[in-house]
Amino acid sequence: MKTVRYQNPETRQVHLGLVVAGNVYSITRQVPEWTDPVPMWHALRALGLAVEVAAEKLCQGPRIPWTELEHSGLLLPPVASQEVWAAGVTYERSRDARNAETKLQDSVYDRVYAAQRPELFFKATGVRVVATGQSLGLRSDSQWMVPEPELTLVISAAGDILGWTVGNDLSSRDIEGENPLYLPQAKMFAGSCALGPVLLWNTGAENPLEWTMDLVIRRNSQVAFQGTVALTQFRRSFGELVAYLRRDNPVADGTALMTGTGIVPPDDFTLAPGDVIEVSVEAIGTLRNTVGASRN
Repeated sequence: MKTVRYQNPETRQVHLGLVVAGNVYSITRQVPEWTDPVPMWHALRALGLAVEVAAEKLCQGPRIPWTELEHSGLLLPPVASQEVWAAGVTYERSRDARNAETKLQDSVYDRVYAAQRPELFFKATGVRVVATGQSLGLRSDSQWMVPEPELTLVISAAGDILGWTVGNDLSSRDIEGENPLYLPQAKMFAGSCALGPVLLWNTGAENPLEWTMDLVIRRNSQVAFQGTVALTQFRRSFGELVAYLRRDNPVADGTALMTGTGIVPPDDFTLAPGDVIEVSVEAIGTLRNTVGASRN
């Protein structure tokens, strides 16, 4: 089951929608208190209803073609996360790239890649997150910025994985490379995070390790970079990352946890205003954003 959050074209009220066969059905029209997937998830659990059963019951009423909604500018991040966290160095390619930033051997990134404790950091608050179709921001004091495509977990306060979405962890490689202590500045700024286009619910039948992730960056309508990674290359388990995130650190329902990237553009590449970034996981969809200027 896939759900999406969007503004109603007529009222601009936030709706939760069910995506089925290329159409979106408003769940909020049927259950007004469900404008976000988290309350719906809790209600289904309390009622003992399977996700598939709920989808069949909610697939009714007026519908909006997905292609129409996708290009309407009305889409919102698929969950109203108060916090977005991220993990790093979960793929060997990411470790190599971050070593190259620092130009050190046996760097902190080598050590964290092999360590029991994962790298976890705070990525964004809700106001810093953009949806598919919206513009990402650039740092005005960075000369080397790249997207980081990441499978993103949406979790409950108890650590359950509600589902998955696609994430883009926009990052400043020169700022972080200058000193690892500058990580918050390299990672967290206006428009630094994108999530979408939908939330794929966890029914127990999905196997993310069978998925691949693709990245395409277009400049002036031409492909400037593309790459792909199989999630079988993921070094750590999702349960491990969630457990460490929640260790002595209470999280809210609907918290998003980005799981790291395995696709890194070459060292001579940096994003520019006007670039279009597409991050795709076939099971979920394509997160598409245009790069804007800095938001000072």
